[in-house]
Amino acid sequence: MNIEKFLVPEGKKLNLKNHQTDFTGDYQDKNPAIKDLEKNIERLAELQDILYAQNNHALLIIFQAMDAAGKDSAIKHVMSGLNPQGCEVTSFKQPSSEELDHDYLWRSMKKLPERGRIGIFNRSYYEETLVVRVHPEILQFQQLSEKAKADKNIWQKRFEQIRNFETYLGENNIQVLKFFLNVSKEEQKKRFLKRINTPEKNWKFSAADVKERGFWDDYMNAYKDALQNTSTKDAPWFVVPADNKWFTRVVVSNIIINKMESLDLHYPQVGEAHLKSLLEAKKLLENES
Repeated sequence: MNIEKFLVPEGKKLNLKNHQTDFTGDYQDKNPAIKDLEKNIERLAELQDILYAQNNHALLIIFQAMDAAGKDSAIKHVMSGLNPQGCEVTSFKQPSSEELDHDYLWRSMKKLPERGRIGIFNRSYYEETLVVRVHPEILQFQQLSEKAKADKNIWQKRFEQIRNFETYLGENNIQVLKFFLNVSKEEQKKRFLKRINTPEKNWKFSAADVKERGFWDDYMNAYKDALQNTSTKDAPWFVVPADNKWFTRVVVSNIIINKMESLDLHYPQVGEAHLKSLLEAKKLLENES
């Protein structure tokens, strides 16, 4: 799979209309994709084991999307083979009063993965360039200076702050991957109706979800601006087609594998003293009566 097709190149203009939401590549149906995903899940488990043992890199995976684009299901299926000891998923909801008393990156910083681990953000600090931009009245509840609130360039400044933050993460061996699950408005409508018509899914739906559909174009403009201004070589954005969940999952898994395989992961080599202690332990165990 050519993952470059989904990459947002650094410094290039982005037109989301050029990214087909129903694209499925060489797959004619979902069955081959499901089989490939199963292989990828096994490979991810192998790579995670080495990542954990090496304890050198951490991996931060960020998912952003419109409601019902499939973030939850992508995380559930792609990460299904991972060892929970080395992985943590954080879903960022509406900020609490404590979080609003801090800067907008604070709550995300608290959840960054340790070296050797994988951290997954279901939504993230990017909400502060998306939801807050579409609904600028939210800024009034944030602890910003009056100068910052009145700054017409606030979004460009936030893009710069985020780029600097992600550069800092990379320099501290926290690798960053960012996925925008690109769902169509029509497919979102189908999924909303399914949630309404399926009692077991009613809890996932809120009337506010329909209200936000009225801001669809505003959100698309905000996403376009955020993605093209914060996709860098070391912290790239990928626009992943999301109308077919089975394709979304295989694309995401391929990109994560590609990133992890680029890190030169290997199991730690032990020194002579450790090897000697292993041999002594082996003798003791073998000589037990």
